[in-house]
Amino acid sequence: MSAIILDQAIVHYEALGRGRPIVFLHGWVGSWRYWIASMQVASTSYRAYALDLFGYGDTTHDPLHYSLDQQASLLSRFLDEMGIGKIAIVGHGLGALVGFYFAAQQPGSVDRIMAVNSPMDINSINLKLKTSSASELVDWLSSRTPESVTALSDASKSDPRAIMASMSGFPADSLFQKFRATSVPCLLVYGQNDPSLIVPPIENIVTMSQHIHQINLENSGHFPMIDETARFNRLLTDFLAIDSGLSPRELQMKEEWKRRVR
Repeated sequence: MSAIILDQAIVHYEALGRGRPIVFLHGWVGSWRYWIASMQVASTSYRAYALDLFGYGDTTHDPLHYSLDQQASLLSRFLDEMGIGKIAIVGHGLGALVGFYFAAQQPGSVDRIMAVNSPMDINSINLKLKTSSASELVDWLSSRTPESVTALSDASKSDPRAIMASMSGFPADSLFQKFRATSVPCLLVYGQNDPSLIVPPIENIVTMSQHIHQINLENSGHFPMIDETARFNRLLTDFLAIDSGLSPRELQMKEEWKRRVR
């Protein structure tokens, strides 16, 4: 286990590979652990990092650090402490919101973002996500396969106050609107069967900025990286292979992803 101290708080992380840096940020249920398969794939060309955010896994549990701005500050300070420059971000749920917040503040520090099952606004989030215990959320959102149970084994470590705090400032921030004003390439990925949020209609993509694209995975729920590991990691690899600065809409050129956006 690797950890650093940031302002007297312990931040747990794991790292694999060599190359350009990519940071994986987990969601409201679980920890860094469910990114292992994706980290292994990315680590062939990237230095892959996965963090436990405040209130999750083995990182410090302190309600003073649970807001979105504090979670984004964790990422910023981690990069500074580790001497890491411009990054790619793969964020899931809460992790996607943290990525958006960070990119809106420091767009020059982000090469691209893959945002997985990210709510667009507070009204798209199922109330059950905000009112259930960690064990109830795992039962509700995961497939309960042996692989899923192992990947989410840290869920019981989550502080439920971290979920509520991360959402309290979400509506007022107009977070996604602020991110859209940047030119950071962004791929929105949704598990079509995720019960925790309203998946935005795929047709909405035409109203978004050219640097944003959306792909839905029909056989995935809340955890596409677990539900369809091979397909998710192939999409991740294709997204990372796009030249820096290009729109992820280039993915439409591949038949695999054409089928996923109809």
